[in-house]
Amino acid sequence: MKTVMLVGGGKIGVAIAQFLCESGDYRVTVVDRDPASLERMPEAVERRLVTIDDAAAMADEIQGHDIVLSATPYHLTATVAEAAKHAGAHYLDLTEDVESTRVIKKLSEGAATAFIPQCGLAPGFISIAAYDLARKFEKLRDVAMRVGALPVFPTNALKYNLTWSTDGLINEYCNPCESIRDGVRGEVPALEEVESFSLDGTEYEAFNTSGGLGTLCDTLDGRVENLNYKTVRYPGHRDIVKMLVRDLRLGLRREIMKDVLETAIPITYQDVVLIFITVSGWQGGLLTQESYAKKIYAQEIGGRLMSAIQVTTAAGICAMCDLLAAGKLPQKGFVRQEECRLDDFLANRFGKYYA
Repeated sequence: MKTVMLVGGGKIGVAIAQFLCESGDYRVTVVDRDPASLERMPEAVERRLVTIDDAAAMADEIQGHDIVLSATPYHLTATVAEAAKHAGAHYLDLTEDVESTRVIKKLSEGAATAFIPQCGLAPGFISIAAYDLARKFEKLRDVAMRVGALPVFPTNALKYNLTWSTDGLINEYCNPCESIRDGVRGEVPALEEVESFSLDGTEYEAFNTSGGLGTLCDTLDGRVENLNYKTVRYPGHRDIVKMLVRDLRLGLRREIMKDVLETAIPITYQDVVLIFITVSGWQGGLLTQESYAKKIYAQEIGGRLMSAIQVTTAAGICAMCDLLAAGKLPQKGFVRQEECRLDDFLANRFGKYYA
């Protein structure tokens, strides 16, 4: 039985703990600074009230655990990763923050254990699925990735409810976005390049957000003409967010923006995750296009109602944890999401929630 330390007991942390405990193959310790978060955890977990101050102290907490899963806000991920390295544990996280991932990649150099960041939905599964499509082409032209976590019953002006980390959401809306355009790798501003599309009779908009590409810019650099990631929302959402971030300059005062969003917008467990990938290029000498589309809804798991974003994010990191434990992923150094084969992921007991 593998021993796992889960750092972070928020909305996603609860789902991760539920998945791992129900499997019967992991002994789980959950670390959080909030007693209320620990109280929401399944009974089978060990709970530790810990504030993350520095990597050395955190490494002492990790001792005796095989694997560390970080479900903390992005600004703590590098500290947890450093602690995992000191403790000799494998490390996985859910970060969408580009700079944090670069730090973790540096930390992984010379490590005797695996460092696997970005194990959620986007980045995460979206990279695995997109790369699986891309591998079918002799020569690539365009790879377009679109993902959204949306309320099934939108009621407010934003047509949105909070479903995961508010810090992560603001990060995506404010930070530069990596992309490859006409074969040149670079950055584009968030909230720009709005497009509209329809899927199953519902209208959506999509626009640039940060972090969703994961490491695909590294993997496909020099092999694709155009690579981009956009977040999907209902029409009109982008304009209001852009007003908050740019016109009211809350992008420079993120704590205020977080307070505004969390005060005004309720969470919901009635949501849908939308995944839409389109890849074009040459197969057998012909210019060809292939697409992948999926909708995943909230569901009850282990007697607990989980939102679609909880299910998909927790399933992502738990599947990667399972595959690492089974030896189906590299056992040391920096591991990219796209190093996982889609067939292996979907065949996994946690990955099946995407299937």
